[in-house]
Amino acid sequence: MRYRRLGNTGLEVSVVTLGCMSWGDPSRGGHPWVLDEDAGRSIIKDALEAGINVLDTANVYSGGSSEEITGRAVRDFAAREEVVLATKVHGRMRPGPNGAGLSRKAIMQEIDASLTRLGTDYVDLYQIHRWDPHTPIEETMEALHDVVRAGKARYLGASSMYAWQFAKAQHTAELNGWTQFVSMQNHYNLLYREEEREMLPLCADQGVGVIPWSPLARGRLTREWDATTARTETDEFGSSLYRDEDKPIVDTVGAVASRRGVPRAQVALAWLLAQPVVTSPIVGVTKPHHLRDAVAAADLELGEDEVEELGSGYVPHAIAGHR
Repeated sequence: MRYRRLGNTGLEVSVVTLGCMSWGDPSRGGHPWVLDEDAGRSIIKDALEAGINVLDTANVYSGGSSEEITGRAVRDFAAREEVVLATKVHGRMRPGPNGAGLSRKAIMQEIDASLTRLGTDYVDLYQIHRWDPHTPIEETMEALHDVVRAGKARYLGASSMYAWQFAKAQHTAELNGWTQFVSMQNHYNLLYREEEREMLPLCADQGVGVIPWSPLARGRLTREWDATTARTETDEFGSSLYRDEDKPIVDTVGAVASRRGVPRAQVALAWLLAQPVVTSPIVGVTKPHHLRDAVAAADLELGEDEVEELGSGYVPHAIAGHR
C-alpha cells in the first residue's frame, strides 16, 4: 500500500480509503442491502492487514450501526493510533427539531453520539456530510472549531457542495481564527467529472486533500452497463446519478481492462488515482474481491494514452450528489 499526505497536513493516509456504509443493521437507516457485523468485521480486518489505514463512516449510515460495527472492529483488530477514523455529521438521526443539520446544538450532540458508538474519545477526521442552508456558516464553523479544541476531532473535512460554499466556509474560518477544512469528500469518477470545473482546482490551489465518494460510480464502472445488483434494485439515490449516455465510458473501461488482463474496477480506480488532485478514493466493499481490486489498483499505473482514452468519451452532466 502507498501513502500520501492529506492535503497540506502532516497526516499520512493510504491511497485507498475503506468506505464503511457497506455494513450495518438493515432494519436501521433504509439500506436493506448492507452486510451484517461478521461480514463487515472480516472486510475491515482484511483491509487493515492490506495496509489501508483510513476508515470512513457516518452517523447516518444504517442509523448509527455502521459506526458501532466499525468501532468494535477497530478496537479488536488495530491499535487506535494506527487508524485514521473518519465520520460525518448532517443527516437526520431522529425526528423533530434539531435532529439533523449543522447547528451548534446538532453538531455538539452528534459528535458525542458518534464517539459513543465508535467507542473512542476522538475521531481523526470529522466531516460535514453536506451543506446546511438553514444554519449560518459562522455558527457551523465555530462549533466545529470547538469540537477540535475539545480534543474530540483531530481534523475537519467537508463533503459535496458548490465551490463557492466551500470557499465561503474556509474564508469564514480563516477570518475568525477557527479550524479550516483539510479535505473534500466529493462525487468524482469517470462517469461524473463536473467537479473538475471549480471544486478540484480550488482544492489544488488551497492544498485541500480530495477523497472522492463513489469512485466506481455505484459499481457501474465494474460491470456491463445493463447488469444489476441487489443494491441497484433499491438504491433510489444512486439511480439518479448516471445516464444512458455514460455507457460508452463503461465500455471503454471494459476494453482497457481486457487489454490489461485486469478487472474493470482496477482500471477505473487507477484512472482516479492518476488525477494529481486526488488523495484517496473511498471504496465500498461487500465482497472479498472488491477489496483485492482496490488494493491492486494502488499499484496499477496507466499510460498517458490510456488515461486519455478513458476520459475522452465524457459528456457533461447536470450537478448531481449535493443533496
